[in-house]
Amino acid sequence: MKKKQINKKEMSDLKARLTPLQYAVTQEKSTEPPYQNPYHNWNEEGLYLDIVTGKPLFTSKDKFDSGCGWPSFTKPLVSLTEKRDLSHGMIRIEVRNSEDSSHLGHVFDDGPLDKGGRRYCINSASLEFVPLADFEKRGLAEFLPLYQEKNEC
Repeated sequence: MKKKQINKKEMSDLKARLTPLQYAVTQEKSTEPPYQNPYHNWNEEGLYLDIVTGKPLFTSKDKFDSGCGWPSFTKPLVSLTEKRDLSHGMIRIEVRNSEDSSHLGHVFDDGPLDKGGRRYCINSASLEFVPLADFEKRGLAEFLPLYQEKNEC
């Protein structure tokens, strides 16, 4: 998928709304430092939204500690665009928001096998966290049933 072209006004608006790190990560494919980002060890229940579009991307139900220094998830809530990434002397699969093509992070095939085997390694700078208690006031009530499911033994 080709990156959506944004005009100068949209770019200016994004630069004004996002922090320099958020802009660099989402629009310039930068990466934040491992272990020095807010969500790598965040354990509160809630949703992780795309910082650019505000669309829900991941649930805390699918988050796990992979030990890599960035938030890791077993699956997204929505379809993400995957693209081969040969930067930094590595072969990786980049993941982008399918709606606006913002860079989110990378996906690897070394996640928990009982959860599909994938690890979505996502930059905290590309995310906004919304706690469960704020779902209704943020218009996210449709996601409440995800947190009301009974765990079967």
